[in-house]
Amino acid sequence: MLGSGGFGQVYRGTLRRTGEVVAVKKISSNSRQGVREFLAEISSLGRMRHRNLVQLQGWCKRNEDLLIVYDFMPNGSLDTFLFDHDKSQRLSWNHRFKILKDIAFDLLYLHEEWEQVVVHRDIKSNNVLLDADMNARLGDFGLA
Repeated sequence: MLGSGGFGQVYRGTLRRTGEVVAVKKISSNSRQGVREFLAEISSLGRMRHRNLVQLQGWCKRNEDLLIVYDFMPNGSLDTFLFDHDKSQRLSWNHRFKILKDIAFDLLYLHEEWEQVVVHRDIKSNNVLLDADMNARLGDFGLA
């Protein structure tokens, strides 16, 4: 398990066909988000394309569980680099500035360039995820 929250749990998975590592979010059946809201959100997320957004790979409903498959972010979330003293030494001020710019480009896309205005509502360091090249990507749209 990679993490958990009010929505359920996030697991590391592997796609059978390609061997690609992914993150699988399992929305718990007692989550506040209903099936209708889940499907509406997935519809929007599936069409969003930006280099600094965690990309939706797919989803399914299995029994009472709702599963969402996202890109896997091997460097985890920004909060571990900011608050874990061992890792914080590795983020130079230049790199912190680049992360800030990545998230600013995300917000510009969501607020002005996407077909409808999207308000994230939960921007915080643990929702800023870092890919293999330490590029920042915004994730967790309303499922927190």
